[in-house]
Amino acid sequence: MEIEKTLFDAHRTRFATIDRLLPEAAPPPVVGERVDAATASGVQVTGVVQRQLHGPDDVPLLWSAADVRQLFPFIGSTGTEGMDVLLRAWRTWMDAESPGEDSSCVVNWPSRDAEAIRAFLDHGLVPMSALAVRTGHHRDAAPEMPEVPDAGVTIRRARPDDFEDVLAMAVSTHDYIGQVATRRRANAAQLLAPALERALDKDSPLLWLAERDGEVAAFAHAAWIASTPGSAEAELLPQGRWGYVNNVVTVPGLRGNGVGRSLMSVVHNEFSADGAEGTYLYYNPTNPLSSVFWHRQGYRPLWTSWEVHPASALR
Repeated sequence: MEIEKTLFDAHRTRFATIDRLLPEAAPPPVVGERVDAATASGVQVTGVVQRQLHGPDDVPLLWSAADVRQLFPFIGSTGTEGMDVLLRAWRTWMDAESPGEDSSCVVNWPSRDAEAIRAFLDHGLVPMSALAVRTGHHRDAAPEMPEVPDAGVTIRRARPDDFEDVLAMAVSTHDYIGQVATRRRANAAQLLAPALERALDKDSPLLWLAERDGEVAAFAHAAWIASTPGSAEAELLPQGRWGYVNNVVTVPGLRGNGVGRSLMSVVHNEFSADGAEGTYLYYNPTNPLSSVFWHRQGYRPLWTSWEVHPASALR
């Protein structure tokens, strides 16, 4: 779907100004419905709305509503006013829809755009997820120095016979996050299991296990991701090989004792030694544990997903 060149040029300039770590702004999605609005002075702004439906056995239900309407805004240099009028137009567009309770309106936007944040809050959107990055060299502030693992913690690569322990921890953290961010799903174990099984089936899985006094204490599940020209990742990250931290879980009774920190020092060191551009992950800003832990590990938000549940609650 095409938009006016002047508006798109201003959109790209805005992104480049907001945050030097952002990749070049992506063009509008090819598929979607267009929403148009104008500021008081007549400046045109545009958005493209895409709808995604997830069935009961779809993995995205672990972090997403079943019925998602995502807006891709193009507001150029209009700031808060431009985002505000576009969200108002989206609200009017939503009047013709009939979303159920398990639905959401979503906007993924650069985390450092304070002008847009004002408009998001005014329209009932809240920060539900953030893509955070940790880089150890150019283009951004260096993270904290890697810490030496706790002497009482043993860290190793997970094995297939660790599956039950790892799955139980993954389900427990999903249930915890369900209190503060995404919905709890009764079939969380069934949705989580396949990816963990695939990870453990490899000779050198990117899944680490921390043990304390011989007992399982935490795990970290990661992957290599390539941000290459034309890829979906290139719309979010600078180009290069990145370490993706998919999930990190510490047994509830051991949280706050340095186990997770010791575990991540090993993960970070391994990715760095293998030439990673950096590492990135998604965390919930509303989670009182992860919002503190990851910042202390040297991560900072690059993109924030602003959401309202159900979709009809958009103001």
